Amino acid sequence: MRRRRFLSGALGASALTALGATGCGNMQSADPNTITFMFRGSTEERDVFSRAVKLFEERYDTTVNIISTSADQYATKLQTAILGGRTPDVFYFDAGRATAYMVNGVLADITPYVESTDLPVDDIWQAGLDLYTFDGDQRGSGPIYGMPKDLGPFSFGFNKSLFDEMGVEHPDPDVPLTWDEYLSRCQQLTGDRDGDGKVDTWGASINVGAEIHAFLWSNGADWLNEDLTQVTVDTPEFAEALQFIVDLREVHEVTPSINDTEGLDGYQRWLRGQIGFFPVAPWDLTLYRTLDFDFDLCPYPVGATGKPATFIGSLGIGVSANSTKKDMAAELAMFLACDPEAQEIIVGEGQTIPNTQTHAREWVKDTSTEPQNKQEYIDIVEDYGRFVQDMLTYTPEWLHAFHTNLQPVLEGRRDVVEYLAETQQSMQGFLDAGNEQFRIDQEANS
Repeated sequence: MRRRRFLSGALGASALTALGATGCGNMQSADPNTITFMFRGSTEERDVFSRAVKLFEERYDTTVNIISTSADQYATKLQTAILGGRTPDVFYFDAGRATAYMVNGVLADITPYVESTDLPVDDIWQAGLDLYTFDGDQRGSGPIYGMPKDLGPFSFGFNKSLFDEMGVEHPDPDVPLTWDEYLSRCQQLTGDRDGDGKVDTWGASINVGAEIHAFLWSNGADWLNEDLTQVTVDTPEFAEALQFIVDLREVHEVTPSINDTEGLDGYQRWLRGQIGFFPVAPWDLTLYRTLDFDFDLCPYPVGATGKPATFIGSLGIGVSANSTKKDMAAELAMFLACDPEAQEIIVGEGQTIPNTQTHAREWVKDTSTEPQNKQEYIDIVEDYGRFVQDMLTYTPEWLHAFHTNLQPVLEGRRDVVEYLAETQQSMQGFLDAGNEQFRIDQEANS
């Protein structure tokens, strides 16, 4: 009962009521040579991974029933399947839910299959492998409960064409800009390019939910303490980072105003070539390579530490603990994560960086496709990238609470320090509740 209560809590009672009437059908085949794979993504990503699965079927003489959904539908459909005891043999899962899935018996321990495979699992980025291990108390060691579908270094990019047109010096690919230098570049890039008297280019457009990590970490701040028990947003270093982001729009006016984003948001303006600096994550490359301007990568600007920082995302590929074909299911998970031919398909279409180190060393040498500075992605994985801590805690709601009432702060209508002091208490409550639920579920499943 505790296991079901925890999993259902992720959706809420009203969602469960609605979902109970629809169901997901049978997600495991009775055919011994057929396994089911459930995953998510854009139309392009689903096409790419379907091609990789086809290669698996041919090599292993196995049939894979594919269930693919858009990203916004996936979590609900997966939870419905889990709650109904119809978990697919192989499935994507969010790293932030991994510990709960491990503790509550949703994911199979695939260590024996990893140890006996001929696939180059040992060549996968160690950070990706460690993320899906769990020793019963914490992540990062112990049995393996999943393969990394990818490591997604959230890099910073710039519009080379706009820089050249505005006569602005390109950022150094190896030496990060300070916040002051970054602001200066943004000011030079903000202007009226078509001469109609209205600003139509901006230095940057900040997505706070995604980019705040880079600013706070480089300034010496963090979300939680080292053992993940205390929320630490109420510090001067954190306040300084958040205030810098707010001031980019409200004081310096180098990002689109609220009125400017009513018709076109920052992302859409970047696609139109109107933004100087903008994130360029690996999953963006398929689209970004079709744009009418040249772009490249650079480190994020740095705060007081003088060291760049950004986050690394990841999805896991797991095997259902109740699958009757765990051997073949584990083989598919490993195949998608590291088989050289499968990786050529996935990486070649601009969906991820290489999941294996050997492939990555060759990939960064290719300057025929953008970005030319692919080394930046590898630097993030090997050097200055981090996992956001909601990927490691039992539940991610504590971080969601930070953004609940953030908008007045971003608009300069509420004091940053005051907000952080207040929201720290709310976030701590969610973190404590998640840690207590972890303890309860450990005891119930021990």
